[in-house]
Amino acid sequence: MPPKLVVGNWKMHGGAEELAEARDLARRSADAKCQIVVCPPATLLNRLDREFEGTRLATGGQDCHFGRTGAHTGDISAAMLLDAGARFVIVGHSERRSDHGETSAQVRSKADAAIDAGLVAVVCIGETEDERDKGMELEVAGTQLEESVPGGADGDSLAVAYEPVWAIGTGRTPSIADIEAMHDFIRSRLIERFGETAGRAIRLLYGGSVKPGNAESISGARNVDGCLVGGASLTASSFAAIIDAFE
Repeated sequence: MPPKLVVGNWKMHGGAEELAEARDLARRSADAKCQIVVCPPATLLNRLDREFEGTRLATGGQDCHFGRTGAHTGDISAAMLLDAGARFVIVGHSERRSDHGETSAQVRSKADAAIDAGLVAVVCIGETEDERDKGMELEVAGTQLEESVPGGADGDSLAVAYEPVWAIGTGRTPSIADIEAMHDFIRSRLIERFGETAGRAIRLLYGGSVKPGNAESISGARNVDGCLVGGASLTASSFAAIIDAFE
């Protein structure tokens, strides 16, 4: 099986001063066994990639356009991310789905473009608080998974991040039993679609208020192969503690 995958999403935070935190993270994680990815704002991507040269850390984009080139002002293609040093890209994050109205069909197009460019696509799925309260979480996750994940993906080109929308940035997290139930469900769907070997090789990440205080319990949950970290990835000490929990 591939190593655990820990992805830090800086979102719309960070300037040149954050590069010092990145250097500290690289120092703290020099002996890490898991795969570590930091997804900074696009303005920092190339500089951060240079900071990580010669380390175990990689960089990723927070989004990409489905086209390779074109008249798309303000957008960044997967090929451009690769050229800037990225090896991963997050697509379908709940904030993209809600703030920009992205559909699962659009997410799938972006994931296709990322994989075609040679990036690993981290496809995000997850339910809202209202959907969970109505008992719709498996239905929502299953539909998003089916419609967002491209055919032909495998463990080398795809990871899936389950991020319950109601847990992102709120300090709330599902119970370990809830996380396991969802990850078991996602795993079964991947195996149905891609077969036993490929379905088990695709890493499943948990995302949603992951912190040093809960990382160890989440890391031990069944079918959790890593995590997608938001605010706690901005500080080297807190992100390194999460990485340690997934070793």
